[in-house]
Amino acid sequence: MMSATPSLTHVQQKIDEVKRFLAIALSIANAHTVEFYTHDVWSHFMDVAPEEVLSAVITHGVHQREHKCKENATFGFCPESHRLVNIFEMLEAARMHSLPGLGICLSREELLLSMQQICSNSGSSTTNADEFMNSKKSHEVQCMSEIVAHLAQGCQVKQIIDVGSGKGYLSSFLSMQYGLQVYGIDSSSTNTHGAQERDRKLKKFSKAFQQHSKEKKRNTPQGEIKSNNITQTDKRTEVEKTEMPSSSGDDLPNVIEEHLEPDKTNQESSDDLFLNALSLDLIETTSLRAPSSQLTKEEREKRKQENLERKAQNSSSSEGPLFSPITSYVTAETELRELISGLQAAVLVGLHTCGDLAPSSLRMFVAKTELSAVCSVGCCYHLLSEEFDPTGSHAVNGFPLSQYLRDQSWFCGRNARMSACLALERFSHGQGIPMESLFYRAVLHVILRDHYGSFKSEKRVGNVYSKSKSFVEYVRRALQKLELDEAKLPDNEIQGYHDKYRLRMNELQAFSMLKLTLAPCIEGLILLDRLCYLKEQENVSFSALVQLFDPLLSPRCYAVIGLKKNR
Repeated sequence: MMSATPSLTHVQQKIDEVKRFLAIALSIANAHTVEFYTHDVWSHFMDVAPEEVLSAVITHGVHQREHKCKENATFGFCPESHRLVNIFEMLEAARMHSLPGLGICLSREELLLSMQQICSNSGSSTTNADEFMNSKKSHEVQCMSEIVAHLAQGCQVKQIIDVGSGKGYLSSFLSMQYGLQVYGIDSSSTNTHGAQERDRKLKKFSKAFQQHSKEKKRNTPQGEIKSNNITQTDKRTEVEKTEMPSSSGDDLPNVIEEHLEPDKTNQESSDDLFLNALSLDLIETTSLRAPSSQLTKEEREKRKQENLERKAQNSSSSEGPLFSPITSYVTAETELRELISGLQAAVLVGLHTCGDLAPSSLRMFVAKTELSAVCSVGCCYHLLSEEFDPTGSHAVNGFPLSQYLRDQSWFCGRNARMSACLALERFSHGQGIPMESLFYRAVLHVILRDHYGSFKSEKRVGNVYSKSKSFVEYVRRALQKLELDEAKLPDNEIQGYHDKYRLRMNELQAFSMLKLTLAPCIEGLILLDRLCYLKEQENVSFSALVQLFDPLLSPRCYAVIGLKKNR
């Protein structure tokens, strides 16, 4: 159906490459920073100075100098001691074993080009993603909805099932912008009820806006719009769309217009305005409308007639798009037809589905004949259940998903999966790691060991760091929360721990940087496993990993996409 995508064998080869690297480096990612000083982690893993690691990571290895390591070192690690002996070799290996380094992902543009083999006309609703980089949510919603709309058009379906729909941002946009019938399923009733109310108000905004655009078009002279003495016939529609109505006859007077800067009003497209409203929740403002008691008899009759016509329009399934929030906990075994009456062929989507929900949605896509395509962007890898976790007891697990990795009994570990959630791209552009809070926790662990014989209770401390102005206050708050006797520790002794380990804080910082560089490799293995799973299925004709989002705006930027064979 589409070309230029890797074969199952090629995906398996890439999985093997990542596994060979992680088999050596994964132990670093699985070392818990809380136990950094109690387990003397630096001496256990490192045979290089922390200053050398920090310099290499911060400069991205640009200023590499000659560094001889043992001839039999692999990926910068000594096979005998298993310690890191060459930081530059390790950083290069990490780069090569990330998804960009493996060269196995499609770009968003490459995917759209491939889709043209299925559908030559992408539809007039498709818009330019570069206009929507102003916020994380609008960027994600716009980019993903365009891909989903292409999938729906290529599969000739009009129904979308959005699992883990949350507040309904993606569902609302797919419904109103692309005219798709969307069912948003979320396990939280608070989310689904809120999504329904938000969608209702968004539809009010959309109808008022469309009505104004039509009236403006009818009232605009046939002459051309001129700006800076240059004729701009082609821009007339854009200008009409961006001018908000002073009175639309609807319940939304000037809510959106009031929040736009005057010099930007005539620059943004209608989609910009919609997405700004979507991301800022501006449309939640209660509109001012004259009560019926203040209307004349004729005005009341007119309003009544308008309400009847609006209700008639909304009740007709053939008139306009539809978004239906559903509260339900779904798994791969969930019978969608029991949740959704009138379900036909549909595209399954999920934007940042947490933990096991992402692999469950892929299993659902494979198992359900009514699902024609899937577009899944997962997150929260630390919440994944692992089949070969010795402490796990789940009947169905989220990792590994593919038979290929299951046959090898591959196990990552929770700390490694937690590391996979880190955002290397953001760090590379100046957004650092909260080192002081990590340092406080690690030193607290030493205090608990020395004075309370406790090694695990610190996990229940929670976020006391943000409430503390000093390390002494942090420790006292933590001990109170743990219901431990704080009287045995005077302030000067607590401060003494801080001062002693402060001299070794660069070790913790350097080690955290190494975990950060491994994050894309661990995430890459998890996503390659999901792609491999789809490649293994006989009823899937096309599958790919696609980078949908700008990683600076949305670190979990990769989508797993699949299409069923024609039935």
